[in-house]
Amino acid sequence: MREESERPGPGEDYNPGPPTRPRQAATVILLRGGEKDLEVLLVRRTPQARFMGGVWVFPGGAVDADEGDGDDAHRAAAVRELHEEAAIELGDPAELVKFSRWITPAAVQIRFDTHFFLACLPDGQEPRIDGEECVDLGWFRPLDALRAYQAGEISLVFPTIKHLEQLGGFDSVQELLAYARRREVQPVEPKVVLEGEVARILLPGEPGY
Repeated sequence: MREESERPGPGEDYNPGPPTRPRQAATVILLRGGEKDLEVLLVRRTPQARFMGGVWVFPGGAVDADEGDGDDAHRAAAVRELHEEAAIELGDPAELVKFSRWITPAAVQIRFDTHFFLACLPDGQEPRIDGEECVDLGWFRPLDALRAYQAGEISLVFPTIKHLEQLGGFDSVQELLAYARRREVQPVEPKVVLEGEVARILLPGEPGY
């Protein structure tokens, strides 16, 4: 039996034609917990959304044209999206810590080139959702979020699952940030492999990629 994380999720429909160009996007993995009990913020997209309706995600979205290009544009978009989706005001975008970069597989219809950043919950702030684009939120220990997904309590998509798996290996915010600051981020582009009528997602380095 295939693992749930191998199945394309909402918004990951197969594209049999020429690859579409990925749209630039940015995401914030908001952290709290300090020296213990690392938690991350997930927000639930409205079920009425045409793209990834009802899915729990890290706050984020596409880069706007007026935000420019390159790293500064991704950071500006990350700060803006976090405010729009969770009402959190961050300070200097340069203080965001880059964590990863994921490019949607070429075989998927809607594609993004998403830069993921880490940020700590600012003192005195608490996230809020607008009730329209996002309809719920929660703080999760990464492995607890995965258990909730496996139990059918929340819906996740492949990139979120893989990030939660990686985040689950850290015991504290400080440990995670120290790791992220010393690593070089390389783009990850998963590959969709068709086996009959079954679509399986592979990561670089996995057999069959």
